[in-house]
Amino acid sequence: MPKSEPSGPAERAVIVALRVMVGWIFLWAAIHHYGNSAYVGAFLSSTKTFHPIYGALAQSPLLPVISFLVEYGHLLIGLSLIAGFMVRVSGPFAVLIMLLYWTAHMNFPYIDNPNYLLVDEHLIIAAVIVWLMIRRAGQVCGLDGLAARMAAVRGGARINVG
Repeated sequence: MPKSEPSGPAERAVIVALRVMVGWIFLWAAIHHYGNSAYVGAFLSSTKTFHPIYGALAQSPLLPVISFLVEYGHLLIGLSLIAGFMVRVSGPFAVLIMLLYWTAHMNFPYIDNPNYLLVDEHLIIAAVIVWLMIRRAGQVCGLDGLAARMAAVRGGARINVG
């Protein structure tokens, strides 16, 4: 696959801004609901279209594990996006979470309320994350770019041991 480089300073600024803003959405979700497994249970209990699936998870003995995964998944994805570190690794998990939230909010064919017909912010955020992965957003003012420039990562440096 050919390397996809941002075309200029304006695109680089948009990439960084979107990466940090989407990262903040995930980080704030982690901070805001930290340690509150009741929040995840209440969210899962209030689903409509896919209630047989999500409602069962809310009543499951696995709820503490699900809450842990949600909290720390949000935290790691948020930190990854904000720092620009391993964006192409965390991106698919972020897209998966957004798609799960999209289905959880669904009251088919509406999403959350009658103002949204099939499309809401969860799908838009998922599309932005996919675009950030395609544009290699972590390499634009992020730790992925720093790591790519390091001689040891490129294989340019040799370390002699003993």
